Amino acid sequence: MELDITIILIAVAFAFLAAFIDAVVGGGGLILIPALLALGITPATALGTNKMASAAGSFTSALRFVRAKKVDLPIVSKLFPLSFLTAIGGTSLAVFLPAEVLKPIVILILAGVLCYTLLKKDWGATRTYTKLTTIKALLFVLLIMLIGFYDGFLGGGTGSFLMFALLIVGFDFLSAAGNAKVLNFASNLGALLMFMYLGHVDYILGFFLLISSIVGAYTGAQFAIRKGVSFVKVLFVCVTLVLILKNAFDYFKDFIL
Repeated sequence: MELDITIILIAVAFAFLAAFIDAVVGGGGLILIPALLALGITPATALGTNKMASAAGSFTSALRFVRAKKVDLPIVSKLFPLSFLTAIGGTSLAVFLPAEVLKPIVILILAGVLCYTLLKKDWGATRTYTKLTTIKALLFVLLIMLIGFYDGFLGGGTGSFLMFALLIVGFDFLSAAGNAKVLNFASNLGALLMFMYLGHVDYILGFFLLISSIVGAYTGAQFAIRKGVSFVKVLFVCVTLVLILKNAFDYFKDFIL
């Protein structure tokens, strides 16, 4: 499609907002992908170009969290290649399997995440992480791999799922956000490379989105680090609720309309 300055400026504004939110709790694709589709970009190219912005944004915010010492490098360095490879697998499957297959499951899981977070008032307020038993470690690794696969396949809410996985093993909201961004960068990078291989990336628009995402991600990560755990928890609840409503609307609109 022809890109004019108006389309680029609108997309850049949405990319900044998406990266800001995504840097803290994930869910940036919820903002940017519908914006790209509304601008007339085909679904496959919208997904691929979004991954170009997401990879840049998640790398920037991950780097900021690392510098603030909110990332457990020994842990995420082992999980990084798993998240990367499973995202490639998810993107490959997305070409053949419609996303609607997973949406009902995603809605239920997100609802469970939201309820659990609201019911456990002090959950994630302080760090309680200790070395995991072998069984718990294997389950945790499997969960991270499933989330990486999901990010390549569908993507919406990956940051929330990663944070939840880290929270249930004892991280606080701020360190969970930092570790999640590193793992999300891995899955974004894997998915982006596959979309590039399949020819579903608009590089010109993607370049502008990439720059905007870097600025938005740095600003969001900086904001989260300054505001602390309570701010991240509130934003996590809000974004998860919006994800539930958006996925539910997308799934049920064909039955209603």
